[in-house]
Amino acid sequence: MKNILKQLASTVMTLAIIMVLIPSCNKELNDIGGTPAITPNVISTNRAIADTLNTAARANDSLYYKLIVRGGMLNTLNNKNVNYTLFVPTNQAMRVFINAISGGLVPLAAPDAIFAGFINANIPVASAAGIVTYNTIPQALPSASIPSTFPNFPYPTLLNPAPALSAFLRLNVYPSSRNGFWVNNVPLVSVDNMAANGIIHETGSVLTPPQQYLWDRINVDTTLTYLKAAVLRADSGVAVTGAGSLQGALLNIGANLTVYAPVDVAFRATLTGAIAQALIAQGVPPATALAQATFLASTPAVFSNPALFGALSAQTIKGIVVYHLMGVRAFNNNLPTTQANFPTLLNGAIAQHPGIGLRATFTGMFVSAATVKGLGNAAAADIAINPRPAPNGSSDQNYLNGVLHKINQVLLPQ
Repeated sequence: MKNILKQLASTVMTLAIIMVLIPSCNKELNDIGGTPAITPNVISTNRAIADTLNTAARANDSLYYKLIVRGGMLNTLNNKNVNYTLFVPTNQAMRVFINAISGGLVPLAAPDAIFAGFINANIPVASAAGIVTYNTIPQALPSASIPSTFPNFPYPTLLNPAPALSAFLRLNVYPSSRNGFWVNNVPLVSVDNMAANGIIHETGSVLTPPQQYLWDRINVDTTLTYLKAAVLRADSGVAVTGAGSLQGALLNIGANLTVYAPVDVAFRATLTGAIAQALIAQGVPPATALAQATFLASTPAVFSNPALFGALSAQTIKGIVVYHLMGVRAFNNNLPTTQANFPTLLNGAIAQHPGIGLRATFTGMFVSAATVKGLGNAAAADIAINPRPAPNGSSDQNYLNGVLHKINQVLLPQ
């Protein structure tokens, strides 16, 4: 953390020129029964935005109002001199959230008074304030102004995740009207509910702020050990705080990345094939080459094997790793439904490279499949669709400095 502040201003530029408080809770697919419809708005011209939630017309938002009060945010949000946009989870979304964080002790069928009591007794004030501030944009953003372009425009929230580092830090959220209405990967189920000082958009699940970095996930995930080793190999001779450090970028709160993370089995397959081909080219019989390659590629130590440094140089590995990184935050629900190409960090060195091809398939309003294709891959890699929270989730994993998706191939830039 001590090294983060001095990197904030330079992270994006550094990445472009390389070679080449509550655990984050992503959208639960079963938070919403069926396919939600965007409902008509409710106009309140006199009441401020927080007080609007405490009316009979907004009875479906009453539990979130309790969270606002618990977090001490009532006066802030009732200030009519400031415009706000609130992303407000419905009561059902709050019930699912509280049922989960209570370990099931508060059943979904419990009266709302029980859920309200849990909020007041068991959610720390700072945590309540963190959720509310992360769901609040200090400007009015009607649905007609929510962009449909890719990548999505970041909107700073009220939440400063590390005020000790900088008073100007803010976590962003990413509203989108592409493939429906969303904030990050959470669907909006009601939009443009007006108050005297802002707009309320209802969400189908609770959008909680991330508290870890991309590297925190890669460093401990037992299915991403080869990716971790590849990053460390790419950083050979470069300090974490140095310009061009991939680990430093993945630890930098000033970065905004998407990581397409090949799982270990994908790395093993690619490395086994590449090493076998190299051995065959040297005259080793194919069967022997395959056996040797299988052994050499059987652990992440393949990247630190001096005998392979010629083929797996730090520069080569860095080029491969940055091809799996985008300099924008891409949630699956915002991907095109027909494959289209987008740049990666490799384009910082090879501007004319076509990048990677992205595509999402929807069933109803939710993403049921998504792919990413490398230029040198015969077929697109599948993104493992599971947006549940870490450590079990594998797609739309939202972190302080980006999004991670697990994929089943290593992307080849040529």
